[in-house]
Amino acid sequence: MSQKIVIDPVTRVEGHGKVTIQVDDNNKVTDAKFHIVEFRGFERFIQGHPYWEAPVMVQRLCGICPVSHHLAAAKAIDQIVGIDPKDLSIPAQKLRKLLHFGQVFQSHALHFFYLASPDLLFGADAAPEKRNVVGVATAYPELAKKGILMRKFGQEIIKMVAGKKIHGIATIPGGVHKTVEDKERQFFLDGKNMPNVDTMIEWSVEIIDFIKKYHQQHRVFLDTFASYPSGHLGLVNKETGFLELYDGYLRATDAQGNITLNDIESEDYNDYFYESTEKWTYLKFPYLKHIGKEKGWNRVGPLARINVCDGIATPLAEKERKEFMEMTGGKTNNMTMYSHWARLIEILYAAEEMKHLLNDDDILSKDLIRKGERRKEGVGVIEAPRGTLIHHYEVDDKDRITRCNLIVSTTHNNEPMNQAVKWVAQNEISGKAKITEGMLNQVEIAIRAYDPCLSCATHAMGQMPLEVSIVDNQGIVIDRKYKE
Repeated sequence: MSQKIVIDPVTRVEGHGKVTIQVDDNNKVTDAKFHIVEFRGFERFIQGHPYWEAPVMVQRLCGICPVSHHLAAAKAIDQIVGIDPKDLSIPAQKLRKLLHFGQVFQSHALHFFYLASPDLLFGADAAPEKRNVVGVATAYPELAKKGILMRKFGQEIIKMVAGKKIHGIATIPGGVHKTVEDKERQFFLDGKNMPNVDTMIEWSVEIIDFIKKYHQQHRVFLDTFASYPSGHLGLVNKETGFLELYDGYLRATDAQGNITLNDIESEDYNDYFYESTEKWTYLKFPYLKHIGKEKGWNRVGPLARINVCDGIATPLAEKERKEFMEMTGGKTNNMTMYSHWARLIEILYAAEEMKHLLNDDDILSKDLIRKGERRKEGVGVIEAPRGTLIHHYEVDDKDRITRCNLIVSTTHNNEPMNQAVKWVAQNEISGKAKITEGMLNQVEIAIRAYDPCLSCATHAMGQMPLEVSIVDNQGIVIDRKYKE
């Protein structure tokens, strides 16, 4: 008779999810699944609202990455008012990018220092009460302090551009609604009241040095744990093929680095992607149409972006990217635990870009808005901290949203995360006579490498599977109804 192991909830991730592992009489794993058990439904209830409300409303998808949804929606709404990304004013483009780099910087710092580092510093078998940010602060106070201040720096950048650290408002259709003042940017340049942007760059390099030494000491584990072949998807710069986080072409490669999606325009995404569903999760499964569901899925996020790009525009991050690629002889990296190293390279890239933009007088300009010819449809694609994020809106003649499609970063990573869960279940749990807490934590470690944002990702269109149970005052189920 088979048994079921349940990990509920998965911890140190944003949102609610659980894992089920099926084990037979011989303690062999027969199946393992990662279930997303919450449902948000923004795709549906945003319908009927005026299109200009979308960038404000969709921020409420998440308190961790509201800026990413704000900007992706803004790029889509720009198209509805007739403005493509290249047509925005230069100051508006730079202010949006500054906001975006602040978001990437603070989000990556949050994930690495608060959520992932306890696993790396203490190991999978450490006591649960130690595997948390408090444990890190106690054992490694300087590391924790830098992590807290790095996240604060990114949040303060967001506050300067958008007015608030969380759910601020920076964009309006065709641009941004305000500039920044010289005294505001000097706050980040002079370092009088908090560590300045040069310090952020210095600390980013230090953290990368830490992860490189960690890889030297634990390479056998990191090279094999939850490693499996996959596709990779991300945005690349339209001219250079370099890493792009704000606007670029969609590029995908297979596990060997062969291009499977050749630098397409963002608005053409619907010609190339399908999304499938399963009854056991609210999270959809995107894949490339021309490859098919079985092999057409892709990882997204830092590791995927490093894999698909041809380089990084900033010098320090590019140096680190080259060293990262040397670990696989320049070949595609399919090793899940290298995601943390890739994420820290992006922290450095964001810090370098923030310094460049803070020193650019264009961000002080009042030239903020452009207007064009009204359209009925818009697509906005951006690289959120967790990966490729797609917002697609259609509107009617009365300016009301009639259709919304969201493919969120974690949605792309749904199949990769399930593959990671199955790998750990098969390689670390299957056949073991005794299941330890440390073994189960390894399942969570594999999931956490993707930095999933589960509440962002559950917006399935169509009918929602529903189960209603009627329970009497003794707690006994007396009736149960299902709706598929």
